Amino acid sequence: MSWTHGNRGLHDRLERAGTVSTIAFAAVTSFTVYFCMYGFRKPLAVATYAGHDFAGTGVQLKTALVLSQLVGYVASKYIGIKFCSQLKREQLFVATVALIGLAELSLLGFALLPTDWKVVAIFFNGLPLGMVWGLAMRYLEGRRATELLVATLSCSYIFATGVVKDAGKWLLQTCEIDPFWMPFWVGLIFLPPLVISAWLLDALPRPDEKDRIERSERTAMTAGDQWTFLAHFSIGLILLSFIYVMLTAFRDFRDNYAIEILKELNLAEVPGIFTQIEVVSAIVITVTLGGLSLFRHNRHALVATFGIMICGTLLIGSSTMLWHAGVINGLSWMILVGLGAYLAYVPYTVLFDRIFAATRATGTSVFAIYLIDSLGYTGSFGVQLYKDLWKGDISRLVFFSGFALTLSVVGLVSLLFSGWYFIREERLARLRLQQESDASRSVDYAVDASPADDVIAANGLGNCSPADTT
Repeated sequence: MSWTHGNRGLHDRLERAGTVSTIAFAAVTSFTVYFCMYGFRKPLAVATYAGHDFAGTGVQLKTALVLSQLVGYVASKYIGIKFCSQLKREQLFVATVALIGLAELSLLGFALLPTDWKVVAIFFNGLPLGMVWGLAMRYLEGRRATELLVATLSCSYIFATGVVKDAGKWLLQTCEIDPFWMPFWVGLIFLPPLVISAWLLDALPRPDEKDRIERSERTAMTAGDQWTFLAHFSIGLILLSFIYVMLTAFRDFRDNYAIEILKELNLAEVPGIFTQIEVVSAIVITVTLGGLSLFRHNRHALVATFGIMICGTLLIGSSTMLWHAGVINGLSWMILVGLGAYLAYVPYTVLFDRIFAATRATGTSVFAIYLIDSLGYTGSFGVQLYKDLWKGDISRLVFFSGFALTLSVVGLVSLLFSGWYFIREERLARLRLQQESDASRSVDYAVDASPADDVIAANGLGNCSPADTT
């Protein structure tokens, strides 16, 4: 590893430190990196930009901005399929800082450019940010504690979603910052801690020998490796992708239009409301995913992961029905439906890490994550456009609640079938490994056979011969 941009002394100390210390270091630094990234992506969501439309089209400026940023983010995911899975480890830090720098410069352009051109600036804000997750995951995958590390990484964006929006709301209301300048200033606040934490994360040692034995070694993937993976797991990937598209669109809609939904629920003026509705999910997701690292057997871990995701889809539907029935209030519903969405959505990362470990597939789980992520955000773009163009006569709250019920039913069916498929693939991979091991032992036995045995066999000794029967 090149330490031009890293910390050699810290790296050496971490290699000598115990496993617990290394895991804690990785968890804190990766959490901070991705938490701060949201300071460049989500401030836009807290402003309504009411009274502005886009280029005289009748499309609300807020909708145009959200979709433009999303298009950039979607493009980033497609680029990341190749970029993040093929980038060398020693290039990760520089790539992370460069991507964040481009995002902040785009927010400056968003503040300075005329209204109609702000849509272009926010596109270039989304374009680099979609690859930051993949770069952070490259440090964390292929470890015995990957589930715990992914849990903290996932907790970062769940928690950051609320904190960043509350920070933007504070700048707008208390500091009276112009809504078009607010995202730039929020990003500037989060820039120093992001760079420092990325530099520290770059000192993390690679997975050790025990990690490689249990979780398989992770390497950059060639185009051939990528096509082999897709061809082998095509059925399961299609099933997982289908529900992931719906989950991403649902989570993104809730995220981008939270202020509008909360206004309809008469909750928008509650101090710290965004943090309130996310903090429960952050805690539950961290504990739940962290618990998956206790499963040493990959088959058991796959069953548990699919079980968590299925529970998430059930929670989305049941909490929505309870809210419609008046059993729970709007705040409780927003918390529970968000928790259900995260329980079904977040485990995808650890799921692919376990799939690679269980099937001994060649490459990096970041490839699979980015492939499915790109499809997910493409679907999110389509859903938000569909709402404004074909369902413009209903409120975002009504649309969101109907979406929740549909997602719950479709998600349950898709996850049951995909769970069966990948658990079967794990069993087949285990059988192949056993057969290869048995064949190897047979070869070793033949090679180690005594030369005297060969002489006996050559002379027919030990078998019945004509002389023996006379």
